[in-house]
Amino acid sequence: MFGRKKDQAASVEAPTEETTRPAGKNAPTPKRSAQQAQNQRPLVPTDRKLARAAERNQRLEAQNRMRLANETGDERFMAARDQGPQKRFTRDYVDRRFMVGEYLMFAVFAFLIVSLTLSRFPAVQVYITFALWILVALVAVDAFIMSRGLKKGLIARFGSVERGVTYYGIMRGLQFRKLRLPKPQVRRGEDPR
Repeated sequence: MFGRKKDQAASVEAPTEETTRPAGKNAPTPKRSAQQAQNQRPLVPTDRKLARAAERNQRLEAQNRMRLANETGDERFMAARDQGPQKRFTRDYVDRRFMVGEYLMFAVFAFLIVSLTLSRFPAVQVYITFALWILVALVAVDAFIMSRGLKKGLIARFGSVERGVTYYGIMRGLQFRKLRLPKPQVRRGEDPR
């Protein structure tokens, strides 16, 4: 009366393997030993020389891709700081102009040499220092004028100015043109792309 009949127990089929392994949230939690065995990887590669050579080759390949991208203007492989349409426009905008800041380092070096050679004459030192401050003021004014024009161009083309783009342009303007990376893609006087 309260027990199960033997013929009912025989009629119930044994569960198949598919029904014992449900997927998703209804799956049974795997044992810790099974999880650890699944996640176990060697900390040290079996062949260290081969692993080091493969890592070195990957690094060299990435450096070569970035160097080639800096020369050709291919943004896919450039550094993250140089990617984006506003950064490209900024590079072209700065590269099309002549900027006083390009030659600042050469002028500072020349002022340093002149001031060291003429250190016996204090009157000349005053004039050299005054000339250096005038040059720094010219660079600041030129950078200010360039940044204003750059902002106007960015707003006209893109509608807004991303954060850090004007600073990126000013710093590029302070570098000597032949040493800029990525390399200039426009000539002086050309319109930005």
